[in-house]
Amino acid sequence: MTEGRRETAPNDLHQPVLLHEVLTWLSDLEGLVIDATVGMGGHSEAILRANPRAKILALDKDLDALTLARQRLEAFGDRVRFVHGDFRKLATLVPENAQGKAIGVLMDIGVSSFQLDTAQRGFSFRGEGPLDMRMDRTCGSSAAAWLAEVDESELAKVLFDYGEERYARRIAIAICRARQESPIETTAQLAEIVRNAVGGKYRGQRIDPATRTFQAVRIQVNDELGALQAGLRAAFDQLRKDGLLCVISFHSLEDRIVKRFFKTLASDCVCPPDLPDCLCDKVREAEILTHKPRTATEEEIASNPRARSAKLRAAKRIV
Repeated sequence: MTEGRRETAPNDLHQPVLLHEVLTWLSDLEGLVIDATVGMGGHSEAILRANPRAKILALDKDLDALTLARQRLEAFGDRVRFVHGDFRKLATLVPENAQGKAIGVLMDIGVSSFQLDTAQRGFSFRGEGPLDMRMDRTCGSSAAAWLAEVDESELAKVLFDYGEERYARRIAIAICRARQESPIETTAQLAEIVRNAVGGKYRGQRIDPATRTFQAVRIQVNDELGALQAGLRAAFDQLRKDGLLCVISFHSLEDRIVKRFFKTLASDCVCPPDLPDCLCDKVREAEILTHKPRTATEEEIASNPRARSAKLRAAKRIV
């Protein structure tokens, strides 16, 4: 994901990833499309421009992003409705008269360029800012608060599981020692602790030694994987028959969850393989449209490096 810019004009800052692929699935649909992670509004704007018959329910848990999306999409008037909330709670956020009637749902998972590039949000180790990392700053505990309380073994587990950090134990020890001397309250503090803990072990690699730790802490603070698991089901339940669910993920942990969810939807049996007969009465709910995830072209990656790790999967509801 890109880091470094500090501009906040919606049209300048945000380049929606895999836009061509999203439009392939969603631009010709007549009816309601739920953008469950509207962010800066780039995907929604493209859908609305491509299809005058489309309407968008624009949802985001980040109030700052939602404000910028309003600015970007204000020209479309009542074709867009904005809702602040977490996509895992879609069942309570979608208006009653629209429940189960969406022809498309888009989920662009993970942290946005806007969040990374705003130092005061505390997502990035590139600049100094308060160690917050909450996507929704109206609720929950900040990264600083969590790091102040978590025990060493749990911290090491989070770094290993969510950051796939090979030096998780070493970094956890360093963080716990550092917080005994003074509170860890800024992104610069945390990044320095991690870099000192791993020493030269990341020398020669293109990623900063703090990258995996920041990813892991962010995922933990926002319960991103739990939200994704709940949100996928909530999103699918809003689709009418023949509706499409498109999900963009940015790392293997997310993509694995999406892949398994789609596989379960497309299966007519989820019984253990050693059972001689099916006992689950599972009904096949969806057709997988992307048996391999769609990824960015070299041309897109050159113009938008954030797209390098993006993967899109799509499925169609059949019942």
